[in-house]
Amino acid sequence: MLRFYYVIFISLPFIIYYLLMAEYYVKHRDKYDQEQCYDLAQRLIKRFKKNARIRTVSYGEDRLPAEGGYIMYSNHQGRYDALGIISVHEKPCSVVMDEERSHVILAEQFVNLLEGIRMSKTDIKQQIRASMDIRRAVEKGKRYIYFPEGKYERNGNKLQDFKPGAFKCAKQAKAPIVPVAIYDSHMVFDVNSLRKVTTQVYFLEPIYYEEYVDKNTLEISQMVRGRIEEGLKALDEKRKNMKLNYHFYH
Repeated sequence: MLRFYYVIFISLPFIIYYLLMAEYYVKHRDKYDQEQCYDLAQRLIKRFKKNARIRTVSYGEDRLPAEGGYIMYSNHQGRYDALGIISVHEKPCSVVMDEERSHVILAEQFVNLLEGIRMSKTDIKQQIRASMDIRRAVEKGKRYIYFPEGKYERNGNKLQDFKPGAFKCAKQAKAPIVPVAIYDSHMVFDVNSLRKVTTQVYFLEPIYYEEYVDKNTLEISQMVRGRIEEGLKALDEKRKNMKLNYHFYH
């Protein structure tokens, strides 16, 4: 957490500025469209990465569906995960976030700016409503980041169990599923160091509705988890084969 407190301390004026800007954009949706809101979010993340000494490299952007909505399902390692994906995802996208975590300062303004979906861990009715909201938005062309593990507990680059219910909205929307493997994202805040850190984002081959139409959500979750696991292995090999130390670089 040292990096988190450090970047908050040195970036306080800029954070206040962007929080006020985000609030203004949200209150004036008639003036600022989805692209402009996303641009503001990316500018905020870019400044955060620079001040926090974070570098994120990505692969597979050319695999992303060119048109229409889709849902990116990613492994979950920590607080930086969604920021890392958004920083390298060119087109506007949003995030599905735990209801409780979404109401802390910074997270709340960020979710509001991107019109993210809040998902309760305990309220079944709210989960159903949120899933329907995702389905309707994706049908209209929106893109989301969803973490089907539901939580992170210092799991590093190891996968946890996926929640099959997370895939209901994709199946209902008949939307492409894009597995995303993130690697070393946990290093951003789990290590008490201010040395530079590199994370990786790997957009894997999309899974279109025709490929999973006959599968139930448990089978879909297992398929997506398997592909992300293979993606993590590939990223591990990339790190081993590179000259630079991917955890920290000088």
